[in-house]
Amino acid sequence: MPTHGSMTKAGKVRKATPKIEPKPKVRPFPRVNNRKRYQKLLEKPVTQKAKAL
Repeated sequence: MPTHGSMTKAGKVRKATPKIEPKPKVRPFPRVNNRKRYQKLLEKPVTQKAKAL
């Protein structure tokens, strides 16, 4: 049964590539996103019509 490559070539590409630092995450935590979504949907500002009543 043929193999996919010899063991002498194992890991050569990964070791040769330069290490790149990950970018910092820009999004806030999911808890913050859920809070903003809740405020937008349910805690709507009072409209002019509702103030007159």
